[in-house]
Amino acid sequence: MRKVIAIGESVLDTVFKGGVPIKAMVGGRIACAAATLGEMGVPVTMVSECCRDNVGDIVVNFLERHNVDTHSVDRYTDGTTALAAIFRDEDGAETIVNYGVYPAEKRFDVVWPRIDEDDILLFGSLYAIDLPQRERLFELVKYAQSRKAIIVYLPGFQHGINFRITRVMPAILENLEVADIVVAHSRDIDNIFPGEDSEKAYHNHIEFYCPNYVHLHHDLSLSLYSRQGQCRVPAGAASTNLLGWQAGLTAGIINDLIKRDISAADVKTLAPDIWNSILRNATSLAKQCAADENNCIEA
Repeated sequence: MRKVIAIGESVLDTVFKGGVPIKAMVGGRIACAAATLGEMGVPVTMVSECCRDNVGDIVVNFLERHNVDTHSVDRYTDGTTALAAIFRDEDGAETIVNYGVYPAEKRFDVVWPRIDEDDILLFGSLYAIDLPQRERLFELVKYAQSRKAIIVYLPGFQHGINFRITRVMPAILENLEVADIVVAHSRDIDNIFPGEDSEKAYHNHIEFYCPNYVHLHHDLSLSLYSRQGQCRVPAGAASTNLLGWQAGLTAGIINDLIKRDISAADVKTLAPDIWNSILRNATSLAKQCAADENNCIEA
């Protein structure tokens, strides 16, 4: 059976309201998408890093509970697992403070998982643009490309982490170049290509590198841009849980590609009507994940 390899951060999100912690959950679009795929019976391996501390145990236990293979999670001992403190005000606006201590040497010392033709590799966010993780990560991504896997890239990075976009743009363009599918939210595109809407961002920047671009609008509707044409999919529901929605959407796209037996060769020329069906199914799964407190489906 085809496999999914998910590369992303391992982080515990703790939400505060009125200065009081109200819940904690494993964060990150990629980790939560991996959990949903594992729960759906898709063989999925998480490639990440977290400390051998209590927070790291929470993250790893969450993934394993959702049938995710964690043999490629680097459990370092010199430091602490990443933690994001999310402070919400009465209007729902969020301020995020990030914590975590990583080893000074041997960062992202992960065991490479087996990758076969038409497997799907999912990567993005902070690890895909920031040294020293990026160097090791991109080696694995390029290897997956040489093995003829489908590459799905989630650009952007966690709200609360600030980058000079000019510094990381070369990495973003390299990531676009290896990707078969890009999935991004309007906020990501606003950060990376300021002043450009989804269509301009695709034609001016993405199309040259990557054949397929899925854009998630602020109202949670979708626009698909490809070299075969375009389509638009309505949101179908309202949600304030963007993390859960993005994780579910990503998992839904990947799961549908596998169910339809779409190969790495096929994905480069998918017709808009097929994309429309894939994205409608993915939106349905996104709704389920956004409604769950752990941002993924549960058995």
